[in-house]
Amino acid sequence: MIRPDEWYRTWFDSEYYHILYKNRDFEEAEQFINNLIDLLKPKENSFFLDLGCGKGRHSLYLSHGGYNVLGVDLSLESILIARQKRKRNLSFNKFDMRNTLAPMQFDYIVNLFTSFGYFDNEEDNFKVIKNVKEVLLPNGKFIIDFFNAEYVKNNLVAEETKVIDDIQFNLKRSIVNNFVVKNIVFENKGIVHNHTEKVKLIGVSDFENYFMKAGLKIINKFGDYNLNTFDVNDSKRLILIAGLNP
Repeated sequence: MIRPDEWYRTWFDSEYYHILYKNRDFEEAEQFINNLIDLLKPKENSFFLDLGCGKGRHSLYLSHGGYNVLGVDLSLESILIARQKRKRNLSFNKFDMRNTLAPMQFDYIVNLFTSFGYFDNEEDNFKVIKNVKEVLLPNGKFIIDFFNAEYVKNNLVAEETKVIDDIQFNLKRSIVNNFVVKNIVFENKGIVHNHTEKVKLIGVSDFENYFMKAGLKIINKFGDYNLNTFDVNDSKRLILIAGLNP
């Protein structure tokens, strides 16, 4: 039986999750990846791990650069869709990021678009960072893209309505026990659906503690997808690039 705190096990496999988020700005996302590539300058045959890859759009975009890419995600539905894009240098597997992929190793590990902080147990969040360190090559880089917790707390939109594919999604957001909680209620074909998303408010100092404990150190810190300087009050994103701590 799925526990309420494990909302991600069912919601990410729901057809309605994919409807609600179908209009994300993929052009902005691809420009972000281009900016990262320009900064990191990976070698053509570098190995990338896309941790929390969803339906694989960004893994596919990375693979166009000639890189070897493995995309992993807990959602079987997303992985089945992603596997339709498989090719010589691109593959996908269902995987829980709290587990380790060792003995595999990667030049770059990316965790993009707030694909972290879902777990109630704080130790589970640390397991993810520890497992990243275990499969990162000596000169490798870990890139995590998360929301800026301070900005979210100060600019939370409490209620919002979105109509997509003739479905009215009623969204309510609140902060409960240091989590951003989004309640999603909608009706379709006479059935009322109620889903919840929960993401932990994790700040810069929290990530620094995770990384230090795991044996990683922060190399760069950015505040948006154009890789501008991070400002704790004004930046919408928190983008961290870390490497092994010598």
